[in-house]
Amino acid sequence: MLARQRQTAILERVRSAGGVRVTELAAEFGVSDMTIRRDLETLHEQGLLAKVHGGATPTGPGSTDEPGFHAKAVRQSAEKAAIAARAAELVRPGAAIALSAGTTTAELARRLLDVPGLTVVTNSLPVAEILHVGGRPDQTVVLTGGVRTPSDALVGPLAVAAIASLHLDLLFLGVHGISERAGFTTPNLMEADTDRALVAAADRLVVLADHTKWGTVGISSIVGLAAADVLVTDDRLAPDARRVLDEKVGELVIVPGTGRPTEEAAE
Repeated sequence: MLARQRQTAILERVRSAGGVRVTELAAEFGVSDMTIRRDLETLHEQGLLAKVHGGATPTGPGSTDEPGFHAKAVRQSAEKAAIAARAAELVRPGAAIALSAGTTTAELARRLLDVPGLTVVTNSLPVAEILHVGGRPDQTVVLTGGVRTPSDALVGPLAVAAIASLHLDLLFLGVHGISERAGFTTPNLMEADTDRALVAAADRLVVLADHTKWGTVGISSIVGLAAADVLVTDDRLAPDARRVLDEKVGELVIVPGTGRPTEEAAE
C-alpha cells in the first residue's frame, strides 16, 4: 500500500471513529509505529487531524463546522491559485456564468477581471466585491439576496428565488467536502439549497476543490459526484481518490505546479 493510500484510510478512520491509536493502526496496516507516527505528522501538518499522545483525533467539531471566509482563504493557497487559473481557461467572452461562494471561486473571480462582456451571477459577497472593484465596465455582476453565512455566502429562500429564473452557461461551484457516498457537501443546510438552485440553472457544472476536500463530509449533500461535468483539483489528490473520481465525474482535471509529489513511494 502506498503511503498516501494508507494516510487516506487513517483519515477516514479518525473521522468515523472520533480518534485512533498508533499501536492499533500499526497492527492493522502491518507497519511500524514509527511509520504511523510519520503518517499522522503528515496529516497534522496538512491540518487534517490533531495529534495527541499515542494517536490522533479529528480537527473540527463535526459536519456542521463552518470556518469563516478569511480563515479558509489562507489554507492551501497555492493549490487554490493553480485550480483557479485552470478554471479561468473555461470562460469565454460574453458568457453568462455563476460563481458560488468560496475562497477558490474568489480566486477565480480575480482571474476573470479582463474577460469582456461577462455576466456573473454569485451568492458570494467577496466574489461580487472583487468583480465590482476591478472588473471591466462591460461586465455585469448579479448578486443574489439572502441570509449571510460565516463564509460570506448569501443563502436561503430569497437567494433560491433569485436564481430560479436564470439560465446560465457555466457554474463554478466551491464545496466543503467530497465523498464517494455523500457526493459534494456543505456544512450549511440553506447553502445546500442555494447551491442546488445554481446547479439547476446552469448548462454545465464545474466543481473547484483542492485535495483536502476529499474525505470531508458536510451535513448536507449538494449533488452526487456524477453531476459534475468537470472537477478541477490539484496534484496532491490521493491515488485512490483519483480512481473514484475518474469513474464518477465527467472529466477530472488535475493541475500541476503545487510543488508536491503526486504519489509517495511504498514503504
